[in-house]
Amino acid sequence: MNVLLLRDVVALLLAGGAGERLYPLTRDRAKPAVSFGGPYRIIDFTLSNCINSGLRKIFIATQYKAQSLNRHIRMGWSVVNTELGEFVEILPPQKRVGEHWYLGTADAVYQNLYSIEREKPRWVIVLSGDHIYKMDYGKMLDVHIARGAQLTVGAIEVPIAESRRFGVLEVDEDSRVTGFHEKPQVAAPTPWNPSFCLGSMGVYIFDTDVLVQELVRDAEGDTSHDFGKDIIPKLVQGGGSPVRDDSRVYAYLFWDENKKASQYWRDVGTLDAYYEASMDLIQVDPVFNLYDPEWPLRTYQPQFPPAKFVLSEDGRTGHAIDSIVSMGCIVSGSLVERSILSPGVRVHSYCELEDSILMPNATVNRHARIRKAIVDRDVEVPGGAVIGYDPAEDRRRHTVSEGGVVVVTPGEECYVDPAHRQVSS
Repeated sequence: MNVLLLRDVVALLLAGGAGERLYPLTRDRAKPAVSFGGPYRIIDFTLSNCINSGLRKIFIATQYKAQSLNRHIRMGWSVVNTELGEFVEILPPQKRVGEHWYLGTADAVYQNLYSIEREKPRWVIVLSGDHIYKMDYGKMLDVHIARGAQLTVGAIEVPIAESRRFGVLEVDEDSRVTGFHEKPQVAAPTPWNPSFCLGSMGVYIFDTDVLVQELVRDAEGDTSHDFGKDIIPKLVQGGGSPVRDDSRVYAYLFWDENKKASQYWRDVGTLDAYYEASMDLIQVDPVFNLYDPEWPLRTYQPQFPPAKFVLSEDGRTGHAIDSIVSMGCIVSGSLVERSILSPGVRVHSYCELEDSILMPNATVNRHARIRKAIVDRDVEVPGGAVIGYDPAEDRRRHTVSEGGVVVVTPGEECYVDPAHRQVSS
């Protein structure tokens, strides 16, 4: 992508959703601010895509419990040159055009048109701040321009059986969009593979004048003010059933920068999806590659010392197997297997951790056993605690996902093995 053209692009990340399906991890923070993969937040992956794609004008629209997210952006994403007109800027709800908060994804952009138009961009890229993937938006913009498109929608091939999880694009042989259906029971297959349909990735490139026109029209109507439910169908069909002759809406097939055999794009919107995507990172050959120097993943790096593994007083070795251990962690005389330890985690002696995620500054005291769990940030697991072994006890005290993942949040009382009730750190 020509650097001069990228100067005419503004990216707007939608990061204001409540993330209700990820509760209780979103009880005190916005979904894009939830920790992921050790030192990262979920939003870091989309922001890294922007920077790696050459985008330097980035707005982030926030709304729900945004303090943690705002602080993370301020401390970790001052990576652009403001003197050259570059920015990574938070756009909080301002009620600039009315007395309501954001009513939908389209309304969130509509309420920030003032900020967008001041930059005079030729194109606007609208992104979701809560997906895990690697994508060069510059390549997508090249195709958008070459086709003379008004709107290009990022799309990924998904099995027909999974169509109810996606907004589904109907396309012709030239990838021109002929229909759009939100989470249909039966989806139209692609022209080139009858077993797959095209799911929307929540990645949109608009010609700016088209975006402004459609958002103003949508704001004046009685709609749900959503890109998938309102804006895209109107652009494709003009409000009627036949496809408009002048419609120039195209799908762009996801080109993965992850350098693996299969494409990787994950919506981590539920506890089980979040857990499974996290476990993807600790495989011997991880399906999502954190270690590619050609596609750096940026985040705020707190000033922690290196991780440390300690031999306990009775000769027990602290060690971790098939795990991610972040900076500032201390594992003393305990075994950690297939787990993710975020920055500042402390695991005291005689503990066993399996298939679990410990968020920043969590502490696990002696003789605790944890299996298939997510321990939220700043939680102190008491000595002798047993988590993930007794479903009835877990459900009595904690949130347990449909897939059996136990989520431990601050203030919750853990079950403690009677043999270790007096154990302290």
